[in-house]
Amino acid sequence: MESKDKARAPRVAARGYSGENYQMPSATRRWLLALLPIAAACGRGSAPEMATARAADTLLLPAPAASWLGNDPVSRSIKRGLALVSATRDSLPSHVGADMRCVSCHLDSGRRAFAMPWVGAYGRFPQYRSRSGRVIRLEERINDCIRRSLNGTPLAVEGDDMRDIVSYISWLSRGTVSGARMRGTGIDSLVPLASDTVRGRVAYGQHCARCHGPDGEGMLRRGLVNAGPPLWGAGSFNIGSGMARVRVMAAFVHRNMPIDMPGTVSAQTAFDVAAYIGSRPRPDFPGKELDWPNGDAPVDGAYLTRGRVP
Repeated sequence: MESKDKARAPRVAARGYSGENYQMPSATRRWLLALLPIAAACGRGSAPEMATARAADTLLLPAPAASWLGNDPVSRSIKRGLALVSATRDSLPSHVGADMRCVSCHLDSGRRAFAMPWVGAYGRFPQYRSRSGRVIRLEERINDCIRRSLNGTPLAVEGDDMRDIVSYISWLSRGTVSGARMRGTGIDSLVPLASDTVRGRVAYGQHCARCHGPDGEGMLRRGLVNAGPPLWGAGSFNIGSGMARVRVMAAFVHRNMPIDMPGTVSAQTAFDVAAYIGSRPRPDFPGKELDWPNGDAPVDGAYLTRGRVP
């Protein structure tokens, strides 16, 4: 939580450490093309450039342009951090149990609004997390995602891998106001709707199976343009992940899916699909009963906790 500061100007984040008739701005095209050869050297600009793009109801949040990065130690750390979150299982096989990547949920390399973007995230930590019932650092939040969404084991907090991931998130946050929440931060909020897993199964076949597989097994290793990660089964996120919650999954689907036609799935269909996905088997998360120790577990939690108030 941010402490109150009297008459001082807002603190700026530290400098350390996936439309109709839509034409992408040239600055954004250059940004995306520069990310393809992640390890390639890029020219240095005089200051971070800001680029924004909109496709249907999808927004890429303003963030520094890759052309600002050079071949200095900090730039190399940032580029390696991007490589790690883009190919997490291949890059960190001893730490990732799921057939997923960080960018499976944090779309467009962490820049997509309402897809849990990392833009501005650096300046919002430390923060209180009700799931753990305490204040945590950014490094702890990253490891929590690795343990739950990637069904893996934590990184060394002081290790090179963690440092480079934090460097990338910090770089994305440059120019944002520390502690502030811009539009598109986190994930969208939907009014809860009664869901139906039978309708959800039909809708999954219509909207999701072509990218995520008919049995939810994922298509990442099949060389498809819009290959999606597994949504259930041994290779998916475990039950302790936020995506295992129906409201979280529904909001993500409604805003971002299908990946090539975001915003075309109704809220009702999104809840039906989310309920169907949530009903399928996935890995367990040992210790999940200790979550939300203060009894404030969300009503759509996928499991019981010791602190849940009857």
